Amino acid sequence: MIIFGTRGYLYQLAILTLLCGHCGNPAAHTLRKRVTKFTLFFVPLFPVSTKYATQCTFCGAEQKVTKEQADQLLAQAANPHGGQQYGQPQQQPYQS
Repeated sequence: MIIFGTRGYLYQLAILTLLCGHCGNPAAHTLRKRVTKFTLFFVPLFPVSTKYATQCTFCGAEQKVTKEQADQLLAQAANPHGGQQYGQPQQQPYQS
């Protein structure tokens, strides 16, 4: 008997101050990376999909972004004049 499936992981990459496209407020946005990995006998082996999104902490609206946009936002977070990163990246498993 072979047991296989997928498992999702959610990484918080940065917290940025951006203008929300939904509510129009300049608010903190979390930049997140969601990775779905193929598992064999409950051991994650390789990523099946990777998606990036920002979420407004004021209204809760979530917007999907491309990998290139996420890289630009991370570079902005690393630049002291372009934004500020709070804390360390965190890994949180989520149920899919």
